[in-house]
Amino acid sequence: MNHKLHILIVDEVHEELMICLKELGIDYTYSPEIAVDAIPGELLSYNGIIVRSKLHLTSEFLQMQPQLKFIARAGSGMDNIDLDEAERRNIMCVNAGEANADAVAEHALGLLLSLQHKIVKSNRELVQNKWDREGNRGQEIGTKTIGIIGFGKLGQQIAKIANAFGMNVIAWSENLKISVATDNKALAVTKEELLEQSDFISIHYVLSERSRNLIKYEDLSKMKSTAFIVNTSRGPLINENDLIKALEEKKIAGVGLDVYDNEPLPENHKLRFLPNAFLTPHLGYVIEQNYEIFYSQMAENLQSFLDGTPQRVIDGDPSKII
Repeated sequence: MNHKLHILIVDEVHEELMICLKELGIDYTYSPEIAVDAIPGELLSYNGIIVRSKLHLTSEFLQMQPQLKFIARAGSGMDNIDLDEAERRNIMCVNAGEANADAVAEHALGLLLSLQHKIVKSNRELVQNKWDREGNRGQEIGTKTIGIIGFGKLGQQIAKIANAFGMNVIAWSENLKISVATDNKALAVTKEELLEQSDFISIHYVLSERSRNLIKYEDLSKMKSTAFIVNTSRGPLINENDLIKALEEKKIAGVGLDVYDNEPLPENHKLRFLPNAFLTPHLGYVIEQNYEIFYSQMAENLQSFLDGTPQRVIDGDPSKII
């Protein structure tokens, strides 16, 4: 081993992670109850940290931790870590970004199918003793085009499932290689072409200051009025006020959301009352196998670091996709 880790865990995690750490011989302190303002001082005694969502590791925070060598995010998103500053300071950052790809892809397609076949709407009506078959007539998705924004592991899994349905798959991200799209039976297009051509759009993009509000009112206005958009990535990728306006004006047919600007979604939030908005409470990655999958991948990432052959899961480029 080329490295010795002493890790502080500042959020609640499943016991499976501690089992993995013990098997790897890694020293750790489990302090999920630690206050945020107490973490900077406490962390000075450690060279690694495992976080979920409690703490934002900003540039200023990282500059106060010259001993820090390793950050692990017990989840997929890395938007609470300043990856640019971490890279400048040669701090290895890993997550379990691929661990939940299948689950999130399935959830995204579930939202899509529910929207296209009006499953939620018809269920709500039926429990209210309203039987309306004609008013809830759906359409097959096999003749439709799905546009995938972000074509990493998750986007590629969406393409795989969509191909099985016989859908036409197009994809866009800032650095998408045509060969990658072609290998996954997708056509690489511009962002504008994707907006204009898609019957469904599924978002799988990393949130950063550069990608915040990636989809605004002007983008939604370019979509077909019959199109749906699904977001299982991060809420702020779509400007929420612009989305509500587009839904009210019927610029698009509907939206399926699993993520929001503020979570839990506020009780009186306008999205709750829009008939063309299908909402779930950030469920995409929550599956029975979740802990085992997440922490086995986390253990692999930790092992590569200990062996001196680390693989940076996500680097500082905010255009990178998951």
